[in-house]
Amino acid sequence: MRLQILHYRFYTTAFFLFYIVLSKAQQPPTIVIHFNEKNTYQTIKNFGASDAWACQFVGSWPDEKKCKMADWLFSMDTLSNGNPKGIGLSLWRFNLGAGSAAQGDSSSIRDEWRRAALTTDKNSIAHKKVEAQNWFLQAAKQRGVQQFLGFFNSPPVQLTKNGKAFADKGNCNIDSIHYKAFADYTVKAIQAVKKSTGITFNYISPVNEPQWDWSDGGQEGCPYTNVEISNVVKAFSKAFQQHKLNTKLLITESGQLKYLLPADDKKDKDNQVHDFFNPIAPAYIGNLPNVSRTIASHSYFTTSPFAEAIALRMQVKDSVAQIKKLDFWQSEYCILGDNAGEINGNKKDLGMNAALYVAKVIYEDLVAANASAWQWWTAISAYDYKDGLIYIDKSKTGGNFSDSKMLWAMGNYSRFIRPGMKRIAADFTPVKEVYVSGFISKDKKQLVWVLVNAGNTAQTVSFDDADVSHQHRRMVLYKTDSSENLGKHATVATQLQLPAQSVITVTMQ
Repeated sequence: MRLQILHYRFYTTAFFLFYIVLSKAQQPPTIVIHFNEKNTYQTIKNFGASDAWACQFVGSWPDEKKCKMADWLFSMDTLSNGNPKGIGLSLWRFNLGAGSAAQGDSSSIRDEWRRAALTTDKNSIAHKKVEAQNWFLQAAKQRGVQQFLGFFNSPPVQLTKNGKAFADKGNCNIDSIHYKAFADYTVKAIQAVKKSTGITFNYISPVNEPQWDWSDGGQEGCPYTNVEISNVVKAFSKAFQQHKLNTKLLITESGQLKYLLPADDKKDKDNQVHDFFNPIAPAYIGNLPNVSRTIASHSYFTTSPFAEAIALRMQVKDSVAQIKKLDFWQSEYCILGDNAGEINGNKKDLGMNAALYVAKVIYEDLVAANASAWQWWTAISAYDYKDGLIYIDKSKTGGNFSDSKMLWAMGNYSRFIRPGMKRIAADFTPVKEVYVSGFISKDKKQLVWVLVNAGNTAQTVSFDDADVSHQHRRMVLYKTDSSENLGKHATVATQLQLPAQSVITVTMQ
């Protein structure tokens, strides 16, 4: 019996030691992030989202509900447990409608929620919708947002060729003789919003996704060639100068990134970095008053597979870098299409799968393309689609609403990477589905890291500061995963645990 006991103890001990060795062998090595805070890249301008299309209705919902949604989007306050109250967006995009709402069914836009009101129309329908939009504009300002952008999907219907807010057969829907009237209307719209809310738009975007056909009646929209865009912007710049407006013009809100570069499928609508900001180009407008030194594009259809997404963004970065003091903005994104089979835009997803994909796309745009702004499409969605940060019942007067993990994952960036911060150099041995970006505050006193682990294995992370005299030691973590929304965790550890399927922001003082 004693011999049997000894044998049992021997084999038990041996198995235990083997298990420890095997466990250590299976544990991934620590990810060491080497960084130099003196080596910086782009300056961050903002993170934003738009009020299209739901806010024209949700702004009339009961105060308790719409205030909660506004807090989620804009607030920089904290809850009693130290967690953020909201994601602290720093820019709000306001849909300057073309007037299809007042046309009703005769607008030929099938979905009433995708029709939009003229900002200065005295029509009672338009007035109510704009009042609701203005509520969110003011709610953003009250919660600390300081940047506001007004955008057009189409010129006003009274100026379009077909009297509608979408085009015929993919042709530009406004004659050149009406460019001045379009610009003058925009001045009145800016003035009307200021009178109602006290807010003057920092930016106006007169053109949206000009490469697309916009003839199916799915929403307001208008195609343009680069030359047509150039002439529209010239009219706007002149009108803004005449009325002494400081509002900047943002161009071009390209339908996807490849049209900032030479492409072969959209004649006269591609190569937009060169065409608008190279002085030798016929469509050059980079020297006009009120034109922002910014080229904007949407990230649709270019986010997967990862290697191709990075390669295209690096081409964009290099093209933009050839133009002195030119910034790149990613000005609209939600999950569309099938994305190389990785994720499909159909069906809303309130969980981490969609959130992790969005966090990866933000990483791609900030790190590979040097985007200085990153903006989501529709902040509040009434659709069964991956297009919203907040989801609501499709009700004009009130209903259920819920947040999504996409909201909070975006908050891991927007809440902590504030305007004026710069992205810093960071390097580590690549680990599949782990994405790292770092930023430093204007006063050099704070570092912010966003760590995305989209994989199924937890990782250990440590930081190695090249400038040892300025090493940051006091760290606070904010975690978004299946159980937490920017959950706050203080730590003094030199190594951090990065759970599987999580997004963590690390602040260092």
